[in-house]
Amino acid sequence: MSRTDRSALQAQYKDREIIGGVYAIRNTLTNRLLVDTTADLRGMKNRFAFALRTGSGLHLKLQKDWDAQKGEGFAFEVLEELVKSEGSTPAAFQEELDLLMEMWDEKLSGQDRY
Repeated sequence: MSRTDRSALQAQYKDREIIGGVYAIRNTLTNRLLVDTTADLRGMKNRFAFALRTGSGLHLKLQKDWDAQKGEGFAFEVLEELVKSEGSTPAAFQEELDLLMEMWDEKLSGQDRY
């Protein structure tokens, strides 16, 4: 790969649209939810898919159920997406995600959660 190609790929990566948000991992057998935020929804979806394929753990809070069910019966759900605005700092973006998380905590207050 030439230096020009490499520079173009790096610039393309830096200029990509960053989409974070609130997601849930649902245990479809018990209907319990793990709800969290991420600054990179695409990456979290990939991580979940990798955990399913390899049988590896995903999150300590649901590890006991994950091990008992061998990773089966879990589903990844995007609850809300948030596009990082141009010029927004990572800290400011995380603050926005934290506010979204508070709203979802209220919406899901009666739900059985990890």
